[in-house]
Amino acid sequence: MAMSDYRTNVCNVLVIGSGGAGYRAAISAYQAGCEVVVLGKRLRKDAHTVLAAGGINAALGTVDPEDSWQQHFADTFRDGYLLNNAAMVEIMAREAGSAVLELADWGCDFARLPDGRLDQRFFGAHKYRRTCYAGDYTGRAILHTLADKAEELKLPVHENKYVTQLLVHDGACFGALAFDIHTGERTVYLADAVILAAGGHTRLWRRSSSRRDENTGDGMYLALQAGLELADMELVQFHPTGMVAPEDMAGTLVTEAVRGEGGILRNSLGERYMEKYDPARKELSTRDRVALANYTEIIEGRGTANGAVYLDISHRPKDYILKKLPRMYRQFMESQMLDISQKPMEVAPTAHYSMGGVVVDPETTETAVRGLFAAGEVSAGLHGANRLGGNSLVETLVFGRRAGENAAAYSNGIDVQIRSKDVIRRANDDLSGMIREGGELARPLQRAVRNTMWENCGVVRDEDRLKQGLARLAELREAAKTVDVRPSSEGWQDLALALDLRASIASAEATIRSAIERRESRGAQQRYDYPDLSPDLMVNFRIRMDENGNQTLSSVPVPEIPAELQEWVEEDPQLALNGRLLE
Repeated sequence: MAMSDYRTNVCNVLVIGSGGAGYRAAISAYQAGCEVVVLGKRLRKDAHTVLAAGGINAALGTVDPEDSWQQHFADTFRDGYLLNNAAMVEIMAREAGSAVLELADWGCDFARLPDGRLDQRFFGAHKYRRTCYAGDYTGRAILHTLADKAEELKLPVHENKYVTQLLVHDGACFGALAFDIHTGERTVYLADAVILAAGGHTRLWRRSSSRRDENTGDGMYLALQAGLELADMELVQFHPTGMVAPEDMAGTLVTEAVRGEGGILRNSLGERYMEKYDPARKELSTRDRVALANYTEIIEGRGTANGAVYLDISHRPKDYILKKLPRMYRQFMESQMLDISQKPMEVAPTAHYSMGGVVVDPETTETAVRGLFAAGEVSAGLHGANRLGGNSLVETLVFGRRAGENAAAYSNGIDVQIRSKDVIRRANDDLSGMIREGGELARPLQRAVRNTMWENCGVVRDEDRLKQGLARLAELREAAKTVDVRPSSEGWQDLALALDLRASIASAEATIRSAIERRESRGAQQRYDYPDLSPDLMVNFRIRMDENGNQTLSSVPVPEIPAELQEWVEEDPQLALNGRLLE
C-alpha cells in the first residue's frame, strides 16, 4: 500500500479516547441505537483513568445523610475559586448519584458497608463524606468496569491508533484521520458525529503524574486545528506529592490518602512546615495550598538533595499501612526498595490535572463545530481554578453519558451526511509531510518543552519567566520542523512522537499566553508578581488558532450562579478535619 493510501471505516458515532469519558460516551451512544467505534492510543484497559486513585464523588448520603447535591455544588464551586461554569457544576452534582450507582450495578468493585450500601469517605474541602472508592485503585476499577461493559455490548475498540486530524467541512465534523502506531496503516474514520475524549496536557511539565506519551495536549491541538476555542488553559492543578526517583517514575502520584491517613510533611531540617502555611488544617489543607508549601520549601533551600520534601507515615503500624495504602507500599518497595512503614518518602509537586480545555455546551457537550462533542479532561468549565478531589472520575461518567446521548441524537437527526475528499486529502498530505529526514530528534525536544514549562510556567509564576518561556517555545517550534521521522520495521512511533511534540508546543503556548493574562493568584494560578486574588478577573480566558497557526486570546465573563444556589456557595462550610481523606 502506498503511503498516500488509506482504509475507510464508517460508523454513526466515532469516539476518540478509550478512558472513562470515552467508554461511557460509547456505551450511551450504542444504547441510543448507533453504531460506534472507539479509538485509543493505548491498550483498551490502559488509559490514564487507571491512575486515578482516591475515589469518585456522589451525594448519596450513605454515611452522612445530611449531604445533598446542592452541597456538592457549593463545595465544587468554592474549591474552583468561582471560575467554574455553574451549569456544568449543577449537572455534575445532580447526576453524580445515579452515575455511580449505575456503575455499581455494572459490577464496579466499590467498598461497601456491612448492609451492602456503598461506603463513602472524606476528601479534602468536602463538607460531608461523599466519596465512593475501591481501595486506592478506584480509577482502575471504574475503567475496567466500563471496558467490560463495552465488551459485553461488542463495541469495537481500535487500539494503538493515533488520531492526527479531525475532518471538518462547512462547519461540521465528519470524522477523523488516524494511523496505526505499529503498522503505519492509515484509516479515515467517517462518522455522523465525533466525540473527543482524549485527555489533558499535564505531561508537558517535567514532573507529571501522567505516563510517557499520554496527556501531551494532542486532544487540545486537534480542537485548535478544527477551529475550536480552548478555555482556562493556565489553570493546571499541581498535585502536592509526586515521586522524585527513580527518573522513569518522577512525578508518579503519591496519593493524598497518605496524608489523609496521618502522613506528616517535613523539610530537610526536620520541621513540620505545614503549621506555617495552614495552622488549622496542616497536611489536610487544599491541594493548591499544600503544593505551594512544598514548592516553596524546596526552592528556598529546605528540600532534599533530590529537590523534594519528606512525607512520613512510618509512625503508623505496618499492618495499618498495608490495609489502607497497599498500592503505595508496593509502589515504593518495588521502585526504590523503600519500606514506607520504616522510612519517609521523598515527594515534590507534580503536574496532575488540566482544568482547562475545549469550550463545550454544558447541557449537550457539543462544541462550536456541528457534530463535534467533547467530554472528560479535554473539556473546560467544570473545575474552575482548582479541581475538587474526586470530581474528575464522576465528570467522565456524567458528561461522557451526555456526550454519547447527544451525539447519537445528532446522528439520528441529520438528513445529509457531509463528506469532503479535499479535506481528507489535505489531512493526508499534512501527515505525509511529517515523515522526513532531519537533524533533530523528538524526545530531546519534548524534554526541552517539559523543562521550559516546569521552569517558566510551574507551580509559581511571574511575567518575566512566562515571557521567556514563550520565547523558548518559539525556538522549539522552529527546531520541531526538522525532526527526523523515519518509520521502520520497529514501528511508527517516531511519527507519533513528532505529532505529540507539535501538539505539546501549541498547548504549552496556549497555557503560557493565558497565564500571562491572568495577573492574579487564584487556585492553581499562583503569581509572585500578583500575589492577590483580583475581583476584576472573574473571567475565563480563551485561545483560538487562525489558519496560519497563530494563537489569539480573548476573555468572557464567568457565567452567573443561579440565585437558588448562591446561598449554598456563600454559606461557611466549617469543614471538619477529623477523618478527612484526600485524593
